[in-house]
Parts: sequence; C-alpha cells; structure tokens
Amino acid sequence: MQPSAHPAMVRLRSVLPAVGEIVYAIGSLWISATMLRNWPDPQGYWRDTDAWAYALLAAIYLPLVLRRRYPVAILVSTALCVACYFTLGYYHVVAVCGLALALYTVASLRDRRVSARCAAGALLVLLWGTRLAEPGIGPLSVGFVTVTTIVCWVTGDGSRRLRELTRQLRREQAEKARRAVMEERIQIARELHDVIAHHVSVISVQTGLAGYVFSSDPPTARRALDTIGDSAHEALAEMRRMLVVLRDDGRAPAGPDPVRGAGLGRLDELVKRVGEAGVPVEVSVTGTAHPLPPGIDLCAYRVVQEALTNVIKHAPASRTTVRVHYGEDELRVRVKDDGSGRTAARTGARVSAAAPGGTGQGLIGMRERATIYHGTVTAAAAPEGGFEVSLRVPLPRAATEARAQSE
Repeated sequence: MQPSAHPAMVRLRSVLPAVGEIVYAIGSLWISATMLRNWPDPQGYWRDTDAWAYALLAAIYLPLVLRRRYPVAILVSTALCVACYFTLGYYHVVAVCGLALALYTVASLRDRRVSARCAAGALLVLLWGTRLAEPGIGPLSVGFVTVTTIVCWVTGDGSRRLRELTRQLRREQAEKARRAVMEERIQIARELHDVIAHHVSVISVQTGLAGYVFSSDPPTARRALDTIGDSAHEALAEMRRMLVVLRDDGRAPAGPDPVRGAGLGRLDELVKRVGEAGVPVEVSVTGTAHPLPPGIDLCAYRVVQEALTNVIKHAPASRTTVRVHYGEDELRVRVKDDGSGRTAARTGARVSAAAPGGTGQGLIGMRERATIYHGTVTAAAAPEGGFEVSLRVPLPRAATEARAQSE
C-alpha cells in the first residue's frame, strides 16, 4: 500500500493550478497592455489607446482564471469582448492569444460537437479582426488566424482524446488487477481445499485406527491421537493463513504463506504424515535434483499430495511408491500403489474419477495445475495392478540452467 501524501502536500497540489492560472492571466494582461501602449502606429491604422481598450483587455484575460471550470461560458465571454475590441478598432494582435487559449480549453474539455461550433464562432471573430491588419498583409492575416484556430482546436481535441485514453487504460488496468486478484483468490481456495482434504483424510483414518485399537493396543491408539492432533493443528494453521489472504483488504498474512512454502522440499514431511496414517510410502528421486520455479515446485507437491490423499481414501492398505525424476528438460512425478487392500467398489470409484468425464475434483485440480505450466497429468489403473498418477511438466530454460550449474 502506498503511503498517503501529507495533507500540506495535498493542499499545495490543489492550489498550484489555480495559482498558475492567476499568474498566466495577470501576466498576459500586463504583456498585452504594454504592447498596446508601446506599439508604434505612425500611420494611424488603429484607434488611440484609452481606458476602454484596457478595460476590454482585462475582460478578455482575467476571466481565463476560470476557463477550466466554465470553458464554454468563458469562451463566449472572451469572444464577445474580443469582437467589441475589434469593432472599436484597437490594435488587434494583443487580443488574439486570449481567444485562442479559451478555444483550446473548450476543445480539451468538451466533446467535438461543442468544440467544433465554438471553433467556428472563434474563427468568425478572428476573421472580423483581420480588417484591422496593415495594408498588404490582409490575406496573410486571414491565413494566420485560420491556422491558429485549427491548431488550437486540433491540439485541444488531441489532449482530450489522450486524457480519455489514459482514463480508459487505467480502468482496464484496474479491471485486470481485479481479475488477477479474483483468480489468485480462487487459486488459494483450491489450495485450501487440497490442504484441508489431505489433513481431514489423515484424521479420518487415524480416528478409525484409534477407535479400533483403543482397548487392545493403547500405545498405538495414543500415537494415532497424537497424529490426529498434529494434523488438525496444521490444518487449522494453514486455513487461518489462507483465510487472511482471502480477506477483503488484501493484506498479506503475518506468518509464512503455506501456499508459497509448499514444494518438493516438504515431500518428506508429507510422506511421514501419510505413513503415520497407515499407508507406507517409498520415495525415490532420480536425476540431479535442483531448485525448481516456485509454481512448478508447488504443482508437483500438490499432485503428490492429492494422489496420496486418494490412496488414503480408497486403498489405505496399499504400498505406495513416489518417483520423482529430474530430467534435462522436464520433471516427471509418478505416484503408484500396488492395489492391495482395495475393494472392487473402491477400484471402480477411482477409475470413474480418473475418466475424462469423471467428477473427481482432485483430478480436475491436478490437471488444471499441470495445464498452467504446459504439463500433463494421467491417472488410471496400472496394467500390473493398482492405481497410478503421473505428472510431466516441461522445465523452463531458467530451471534447466540452474540444473546445469548445480552439476
């Protein structure tokens, strides 16, 4: 979160534009009055400068202080004053800048239909003033005021369009940020489902075990209860951290993020927990282990976690193997159980969940994770018996280079 600006700075930023407008209006009036008073007119082309000339110049330039608040009204007022100034025959050049600035302001703040009409009216007023030009430069004066009007209108309209495009870009960026936040929260919700489902499965199995041996084998029952307590504590801790992320204020959790912290580095902890649930797991790592990108590391860990959770649910008496292979350009993970202790009903349920049209949310989540990193997940009954889940994820160049450096 960006730190809030100091109140004094906020007030200063709000006052500076108004101060600039006042300085511009007074400065323009002073320069114009000076030019009007000192401009030589030996041939008597223009009316002698008097109090009305200075009053009209003040009426042209001083209201420009409010041009951004009332652009059309200021343009109309300025155009009327300039027309009166030209009609009385005073030196005409000093009044052009005020009308040009008023036109630019309208073009930059109002739509084209309004600004185009204002530009036409301003051009007529300026053309009326060209009759005061010195002999011989009348056509040049007409061309000058025409080009000035076009340039002011085009520049102002371009400024308006640029401002609109900037606002549209900011809205699009805000919408993209909002969507990114929503996608991240959905991802966190999926992580929460995986974590809690795993721990609840362990708790369920250990509860049954504790109840079964409560009287006959108290030490085993005690270990089962300890495992239940540890799993429940970890599940609640991870849920609490993730729910902090899901709060509306979007602040980061105070403690370590379990989503970011999960990875193959925690595979031993996962296997130990599953083993305590009564499912023996053998882990084998081949190839040269090296740091993986966080997303791929988390994807592989969650696939193993979901696969082992399915073993606990559907084949708790099976021996399970986890194979992790670090290849030159891909990571391969395989989780396979030998099928022992699985009933026919459980086998059918797992095959149904693995089918393309199945409703298994765990398999869908695994495939979605793998798809994000251009990987594939297959889950099916193994030919030699049991059930197998395989993940293949291509490694980006950065991971391959890290592997080469580690070698």
